[in-house]
Amino acid sequence: MDNRLSSFVKDALERGLPRADIAAALSKAGWNQADIASALDEYAEIDFPLPVPRRQPYGSAFEAFLYLLIFLCLFISAFSFGGLLFEFVDRWIPDPLQYSWNNDTNAIRGFTAALIVAFPLYLWLSTLAARRIRREPARRESRIRQWLTYVTLFIAAAVIIVDLITLLAGLLQGDLTLRFALKTLTVLLIAGLIFGYYLWELGQKKKK
Repeated sequence: MDNRLSSFVKDALERGLPRADIAAALSKAGWNQADIASALDEYAEIDFPLPVPRRQPYGSAFEAFLYLLIFLCLFISAFSFGGLLFEFVDRWIPDPLQYSWNNDTNAIRGFTAALIVAFPLYLWLSTLAARRIRREPARRESRIRQWLTYVTLFIAAAVIIVDLITLLAGLLQGDLTLRFALKTLTVLLIAGLIFGYYLWELGQKKKK
């Protein structure tokens, strides 16, 4: 945040000016609403002679470890589940030109093992993080958590866009087979669920 903005807000609050008037003045000076709200939110709205700073979100080494592990497990789970569904599609609708079914289940065993390990671990770590937030709501503002959430949203959105382009290209070329459509929809479903969940979670955060 711009130090000038932070200093101005602090000085204005020390003089006892109403927050609405401070926001209006900054808005007229060209500051955007997000920056104004962020600057004002640095100080608690309590009755005290001086502006009282809020506790700022922080990121400890354990917090970084926890959220990196959560999102790693999420990505492994998503990839493994998608790979497992792809294997089932290949066996249900085999392509004689590209795929030969020979009872080799190594890929299925590998994806299943990864899913059995990663997904329960993802659920457990997510529950642990949620408990920490309930005990200390300020942790909801963790910079690490926010960055990883937005990175995940970006990746999921990119996958959805590329998947839709691939689906439309296949449709326009007349190559949209059932096998191709099922794989494309599998990717769309997994990426869509991830994108929808974390978008909903951000919406819940804004309501609090």
